[in-house]
Amino acid sequence: MKIIELLIEHNTYSLNRPFSYLYKGDKPVDRGYRVLVTFNTQELVGYVLNVKETNKSIKELEEEYGFTMSEILDVIDSSPLLSEDLMNLADRVSEYYLASKISVLQSMLPPSLSPRRSSLKAPKIAYDLYAEINKYDESDLTFKQIELLRLIKDEGRVLKKEIKQVSILNKLIEKDLVKITKTEKRRLEIPEYDNSKDITLTPDQEAVIKEFKESNDSIYLLEGVTGSGKSEVYLSLSEEYLSQGKSVLVLVPEISLTPMMMRNYISRFHDKVAILHSELTPAEKYDEYRKIASGDCRIVVGARSAIFAPLSNIGLIILDEEHVESYKQDVPPFYHAREVAIMRGEMHHAKVLLGSATPSLETRARAGKNVYHLLRLDKRINNQPLPKTTIVNLSDYHNIDKESYIFSFKMRDAIKKTLENHNQVILLINRRGFASSVTCRSCGYIFKCPTCNIPLTYHRSDLMLKCHHCNYVEPSIDNCPMCGSKYLMRSGFGTERIEEEIHRLYPEARTLRLDSDSAKIRTKIPTIVESFRKREADVLIGTQMIAKGHDFPDVTLVGIVMADIGLSLPSYRSAERVFQLITQAVGRSGRSDKKGEAIIQAYNPSHYAITMAARQDYELFYRKEMEMRKAQSFPPYTFLASVTVSGKNEESVIQYTYVLIDKLNEELKEDAVILGPTTPFIPYENNNHLRSVLIKYKNQELIRNVLERLIKANSSKGSISISVNIDPYNF
Repeated sequence: MKIIELLIEHNTYSLNRPFSYLYKGDKPVDRGYRVLVTFNTQELVGYVLNVKETNKSIKELEEEYGFTMSEILDVIDSSPLLSEDLMNLADRVSEYYLASKISVLQSMLPPSLSPRRSSLKAPKIAYDLYAEINKYDESDLTFKQIELLRLIKDEGRVLKKEIKQVSILNKLIEKDLVKITKTEKRRLEIPEYDNSKDITLTPDQEAVIKEFKESNDSIYLLEGVTGSGKSEVYLSLSEEYLSQGKSVLVLVPEISLTPMMMRNYISRFHDKVAILHSELTPAEKYDEYRKIASGDCRIVVGARSAIFAPLSNIGLIILDEEHVESYKQDVPPFYHAREVAIMRGEMHHAKVLLGSATPSLETRARAGKNVYHLLRLDKRINNQPLPKTTIVNLSDYHNIDKESYIFSFKMRDAIKKTLENHNQVILLINRRGFASSVTCRSCGYIFKCPTCNIPLTYHRSDLMLKCHHCNYVEPSIDNCPMCGSKYLMRSGFGTERIEEEIHRLYPEARTLRLDSDSAKIRTKIPTIVESFRKREADVLIGTQMIAKGHDFPDVTLVGIVMADIGLSLPSYRSAERVFQLITQAVGRSGRSDKKGEAIIQAYNPSHYAITMAARQDYELFYRKEMEMRKAQSFPPYTFLASVTVSGKNEESVIQYTYVLIDKLNEELKEDAVILGPTTPFIPYENNNHLRSVLIKYKNQELIRNVLERLIKANSSKGSISISVNIDPYNF
């Protein structure tokens, strides 16, 4: 008999401990297996942490443990799901982010292998069945049977489902002339790309690669201006590590960037590459995960969760565009892929390379203190100059007229000239939809999300009102639900409105739109990007999805329609976000041998984030923003933890938040600054009222211990729940 210690699939901190079960069956079971158990009258999946043999009777064990012991119902797996190094990584992530271990394990594994009940119905291995010759003998066969036998012999093997004469095939199988074999099917179709392009490294790229290879440091920041050739550095270093028998893990922040990075790697390394990101189907994720785990490929390209890919013998981990916030998961467990990459690099003795034209302040500060090794690419490929950039003040009525309140004179003229010269235009506005809010002019009613209590965005493409936070939708109506008035006002604008304006002003222009609406069908992102690259459109309109990583040689104009949208968001990172977005967007222009231009429209044109981004002056922005962060005691000068209290009753939430603040002040005293309670930007979510507390601190170990005690103490309070976000990006 065996004693099985396991984690229950429920993702709550109160259950974040091993539970003991008995197993008398014959199936093998070990650490890393999933098992089916009864827990509190429910049939659930458990994840095995430890297995111990015992000679004691059940009665003796129950006396020793002090509770009635149940048997597991079944063993689900035939081998461990995670290697020992990934199990250890789960421990480190769980400990650092104060997350339940089962939530980390569920993030690490694809749906088909996840330790949760739903995985039992998720896709499994799919096979293709082939007819092959077992022995060749035409005697005593009909003409039809001979015809099919010869076809199979000539082809080597034939897919069974392609053979229409099923009865004839069955006769050949009965005669032992043909056998059926099965081959595992790969449900993700990875295209082949042309590798004919001959790449010659620039002296700057060669110098950076040489410095990287000769250094014994573990973590590197490659700071390179837009268009300086960071991607080729990644590819060359990957080739070097593959030649040493090592594996390479490449992360990109946005799914929209994955096709381009995928193209680069597949064209260079072909079938050695696997792809992992959230837009794959569960079946495709399962196939790719197993392909990686089996050792069939040695390079993984993917988004945030690919940091948990089951690669062995990792030599190099690359995070492209390391500054992008999508590397930070915004639901539990709140891990950041950069920090997990560093943890994993330490465990594999691998080098970690962080790349960006606009590094996050935390990363750049660590490089400034030589915690990370700083590498630079200061010039564009072929010494092409950065785009000529103009800032237009939208507050000055001389810059706009009744012809278009969206585009200034300068922007309209530049678009017209670019189209006349048969070049391409990118237009960026970091807001999707047609109008950002709908209000009744008669009574002032605002159409709001019933779940989040924030204004709904009007989308003309499908005549719906949508919440951009929780994805709630409702049909757009013509009358106010409060007073019945038909006088509804649609305020603000997004990508749909920009597209309509381009069609009105430039009817001959062909447009494409890339945002999370147009890309809801997962194949649309690479299709749209490739279509624009092939010049099947003149203007690409989009959100931040179009601002990073893309290389369109015929784009000579980038227009940022409203550059200061992000400055109004209540976050200490707002200036950094705006600077990074503008810098990255401007960098899409003039990347080949054509001169580039960028026009930045803003109502606050003198803000330092906008003026310095226009000049592409990262160093000046870094110094200015670091002064601001130091004065306000924000990262990188302190660490942050955000505690969110939620519950159905708003008064109870507020009361408990004050109790929590008193406890934190009592335990932390002079070791931290406690701010709050505050009402979050999204104050109401999933029918729960929210309040937040922000903690600024320098002693990570002390804070972690205090917060862990508070989480455990709260786990028995059913009406109130708290969640802790270590290193939050939004609060």
